[in-house]
Order: sequence, then C-alpha cells, then structure tokens
Amino acid sequence: MSGPSQEDETPIGDVSELVAYSESGNKPESDWRIGTEHEKFGFRLDDLRPLTHEGPQGIEAVLRGLSQFPWEPVEEHGKLIALKRPDGASVTLEPAGQLELSGAMLETIHQTCVETRTHLREVKAVSEQLGVGFLGMGFQPKWRREDMPWMPKGRYKIMRDYMPRVGTLGLDMMTRTCTVQVNLDYRSEADMVKKFRVSLALQPIATALFADSPFTEGRPNGYLSYRSHIWTDTDADRTGMLDFVFEDGFGFERYVDYVLDVPMYFAYRGGEYVDCAGLSFRDFLAGRLGPLPGELPTMRDWSDHLTTVFPEVRLKKFLEMRGADGGPWNRLCALPAFWVGLLYDDAALDAAWDLVRDFSMAERNALRDGVPKHALKLPFRGATVRELAIEALKIAEAGLKRRARLNNEGADETGFLAPLQEFALANETPAERKLALFHGPWGGSVDPVFREFAY
Repeated sequence: MSGPSQEDETPIGDVSELVAYSESGNKPESDWRIGTEHEKFGFRLDDLRPLTHEGPQGIEAVLRGLSQFPWEPVEEHGKLIALKRPDGASVTLEPAGQLELSGAMLETIHQTCVETRTHLREVKAVSEQLGVGFLGMGFQPKWRREDMPWMPKGRYKIMRDYMPRVGTLGLDMMTRTCTVQVNLDYRSEADMVKKFRVSLALQPIATALFADSPFTEGRPNGYLSYRSHIWTDTDADRTGMLDFVFEDGFGFERYVDYVLDVPMYFAYRGGEYVDCAGLSFRDFLAGRLGPLPGELPTMRDWSDHLTTVFPEVRLKKFLEMRGADGGPWNRLCALPAFWVGLLYDDAALDAAWDLVRDFSMAERNALRDGVPKHALKLPFRGATVRELAIEALKIAEAGLKRRARLNNEGADETGFLAPLQEFALANETPAERKLALFHGPWGGSVDPVFREFAY
C-alpha cells in the first residue's frame, strides 16, 4: 500500500480533470514500461514470529540496514517507514510489516529480474546480521491475526478501524497476505479498454497458477489461494471483477464514476491522515466533506483515493494486475512475463481477447469465485482452468518471442514463464506441493516452510 501521493496540490476544478488524469497515462509503445511489486513476510529465525516495527530484530532495523545500499530513508513522525530511490523504486511496509519492493519502471523483464534479485540479495545480507528471514507466500501460514504487529502509519490505523464495518476478512487482508503484481501501460483509451477486459477475464488464471496460500494458523484451510478468497469478504464497495468494464461505452470516464462512488478512507493534510472513512469523494469535490469543511480535493487527494480501490485489476495512469499470491524469486519474474507476453504484443492481445471475449459475466465471476479453492482443477466449459492456463501461456510465450527483448547472452524473455508452464503441465500448484509436504515429510507442521522456502 502506498504512502502519500506526490501529485499536484492545486484544487480540482471538475470531474473532467480526473478523467484526464488516467488519460495522461496514454503512451506510445516505445515508452511502455514494466513495474513489478512484491511483498514478503519477515520472521525471527529463533521462534518464527513476525517482526515488530521496533527492536533489534524489528522491521525498522531491516530498513536501517538496507539504507547502507543506495536508498534514501522516509520517516513518519520520526519513525522509519520506507526507503526510496531517484529512479522511482521504493521499499515500503504493509500494515503488519510485510516488506514490499515497488520496482522502478523498466523496459524488459530481464531488468526486472535483476532488480528483484539485487533487492533480495540486499535483504538477505541485512537479515543474516539480524537473525531474521523473509518468506514469499500468499498468506501467513502460522500466526493468528492477533499475533500480527501493526506498523506506525496513520493510514493503516484508519483502515484498521474501518475494515470490520464492511467485511469479516479485511484485517486479514491487511496483516496476513502478500502478493506480487505488475503495472503495465496502454497507448490509448481503446487500448486500455481491451487490456483491462483481457486482464480481468484472465486474472483468475493468474490466481490459479500462482496459488500458494493453503495454510491458516498452522493447518490446511481448504483453499489453494486463501489470499484470493480473503478479497471476497474484505469490502464489496472496492473489490471484485468490475462487470461494468465489459459494457459498451466503457472508458476512462466510466472508471472515474466508479471510483467516485468508492467510499473514502482518508485525506492527507499537514503531515497527518484525516479520517474520512466511509465518506464520499463526490462530497469532497463539492466542498462538503465533513472533516475538511469548505476544502476542495487536489490531484494528490485523487491519486491517494485511487490507491484505496482494490479490484482484481486497477486503473491509475497504468493498469495493475492484482490476482497473484506472493512466492519465490522465479515466480516474481514469472508474473510480469505472463502479462507482458499477453498485453504488450498486439497479436498476443488479439489472441487473448479471442480466448475470453465470449465469456459471460456469470462465467467470469464463477472463475473468480472458484479458483481460490480449486485453482487449475476448477471445471470450466467441459474442461478445467488448466486448459485455459496452458492456452494463455502459449499466447504469452508467442508474445514474448515477438517482443524479442534479449539479455546479454542472447536469450529472450520466454524463459521466465518456465515455472508457470511446469505448474500447468503437471496440473499442480505451489499450494498443492506444500500440502503434500505438510502431510508427508513435514509431519503435519508448517514450521519447515520458513526454512525450506525462505528467500
């Protein structure tokens, strides 16, 4: 989750400026970039407990250790809460101290993978000094909600108080989940619409391929991606498959209308987060926001508000793919490979649209609701999601081949799909492999996951 936006603080005149904000993301293909983000759970090596903010083994100590590398510290009320770099990359904290790398906007997946590997190498160097480790999974496998710490960030306190009013699993979303996502560009409104529709329809396929959250509080939870299930009971006002994206006439303006009707969490004023939970951004535009009477929102307020909307695919000045569980290093590179292959080559985008264009709204939602529990084995049109995944991976591989972005050894980007291709062909997700270990060599304990799957 983001910190305060750096956008312009001039008051917004009317809704057309909000439409223009997303429209300003239009870029020629030569300027398209790849921004990859991933989160991971920190834990103490001696007792596997999550890292608090303070203390010799706290997440603040990890951030201070990382600042020996080329990162600049970011503080809130004197507490170190993030790091940033001039290239736009940042290291931030999720509500329970999950450590997130928000990568720079890069040209190739080769560069993304180097960035991720470098970051994990830095984290490991610091972690070994502190006696802590980091784990990539979709859901915290061992600890209860009550065991999770809270980070000293103002926006999280507001969200923490609001979540139980609108769903039963929102606090779990905040404290016990980790994801990997990729942010991608579009050339025009029509291109955005096509990519939005394809990525929404295929987001359940990514969820299935990346499913890696089968444990809750040390036991199997009956799901393969429990992280994905959690979003179904977090806050219906700001989550879901956005059926309206597939309606005639969808574009930037219709998305703005949707976001305007998503209740606010906060506004940021004078270095403080002002509690606006449940209030209307439309009232804010009219100068009728109770906590800030007479004030008009700025583009920074709008940018902040956009970060509090959590659909399966999110539009800002780019499109965010939000359906995947966190995982190990090679899957952090596989997610951008999957979506870049599908969306950054016109022939692949056409083929992907042909694959999903006749899905009904009921089918799209059935896929979304079914894959958290069944993943690749979910029945679909006389076959299963596995067959959809294999076809989508073929399209993505062909798209990456046509992109022909080579590394120094002359290899293109298709190799990054290998883990996903292996899961699909084997018809076995990462979650199912961990469950087999749990019921076999691990002897009914999740503790070995912290040793065998740590970065």
